[in-house]
Amino acid sequence: MRVFILLLASLGLFGCEGQHDSGKEPQINVYLDQARQGDPTGQLKLGILYEQGNGIVQDYKQAMYWYHKAAEQGNADAQFHLGAMIDEGKGVFKNRIEAMKWYRKAAEQGHAKSQNNLGAIYEEGKGVPQDYTQSVYWYRKAAEQGYAKSQDNLALMYLGGKGVPQFDTQAFYWFRKAADQGYAISQNNLGFMYAKGKGVSKNDTEAAYWYRKSAERGNDVGQSNIGYMYYSGLGVPQNDTKAAYWYRKSAEQGNAIAQSNLGVMYYQGRGVPQNYAQAFYWYRMAAEQGYASAQKNLGVLFEEGKGVPQDNRQAAYWYRKAADQGDEAAQRKLDKMGAAP
Repeated sequence: MRVFILLLASLGLFGCEGQHDSGKEPQINVYLDQARQGDPTGQLKLGILYEQGNGIVQDYKQAMYWYHKAAEQGNADAQFHLGAMIDEGKGVFKNRIEAMKWYRKAAEQGHAKSQNNLGAIYEEGKGVPQDYTQSVYWYRKAAEQGYAKSQDNLALMYLGGKGVPQFDTQAFYWFRKAADQGYAISQNNLGFMYAKGKGVSKNDTEAAYWYRKSAERGNDVGQSNIGYMYYSGLGVPQNDTKAAYWYRKSAEQGNAIAQSNLGVMYYQGRGVPQNYAQAFYWYRMAAEQGYASAQKNLGVLFEEGKGVPQDNRQAAYWYRKAADQGDEAAQRKLDKMGAAP
C-alpha cells in the first residue's frame, strides 16, 4: 500500500418581499427596514438570509438584489457574496468575468476571502487566462492577513514552483502557519512535509502527529495517512486495529486509497476478521473511482474466486483497467492469463 497526500484546493434585480418564518420575523423586519433605508449592513444581512433560506424562503434573486445594493455602496462583504453567487451561478447565469469584478473590488479593500478567490481563479485559468504570478500575489495578500486557506494555497504554489521559485522551506512555513490555526488540510500537508523531509528534517513522529491532527478534524486524506502510519509502524507503534479504524473513517468519506487499503486489511485479516466479501466491496468502491491498485486487486479476487464467483473474464477486465494506467503487476497478470488486448 502507498500513502498519497493531498497537495493537493456566483442581474436582473427586483425587491419584492418573500415569505417569512414567524420565529425570525422580528429580526427579518429589522433588516428589511434598515435595507430599505439604504443601510448597507442591513442589505448585506438580508441578502445572507435570502441566500441561506434562514427563517425565510430561500430566494437567490432576492439575495442578489440586496447584495448588489450593498455592494454598490462599497460594502466588501456584500461584494464578496455577490461575486460568489455569480461565480456559482446562483440566481443568475454563471459569469467568471463578472464574478472577478466584484471579488476584485472587495479584494482591493483587503477582503481576504475575495483575495483568495481571485488567486484561485488565476491559478485555475478557467474563464480567464491562467496567471500563476497573479495567483501568488493574491494568495499572499490573504495569507499575510492570516487567512488559513490562502496560507495553504500559497504553500502549494511554493511546493510546486508555480508563480514563484520552487522552495520547500517556504512551503513548510506557510503550511505550518495554517496548520497552527487548525486548518485540517494544512495539518495533513505539514505531515507530508515531515514524512518526506521537505523543507524540514524528516521526522515520522511529527508526520504522524500532524496526520492525526488532520484526521481528528475529519479530513479524509489525513485519516488515510494516519492509517498508513499505523499499518507500517511509522512514527507510531504498529497497530493494525488502529490502521483499519482510520482507513474506514476515510473510506466512508469516499477516499479511494483508503477504500483500497481497507480492502487489503480484509483480504489479509489484519485489524479486522478476514472477509473476502468485504475486501471485494471496498476494492470495488475504489476501483470504480479509477484507482489502479484496487482494480488490480479486484482482478485477483475474480481470478481466485474469493468473495465473488470465479470469473477469468472479469479478472482480465479489471487487470486491463489497471494495466492501462501503467500498473505493471496487472500487466504481468494479463500476460500470464494470455488475455487478448
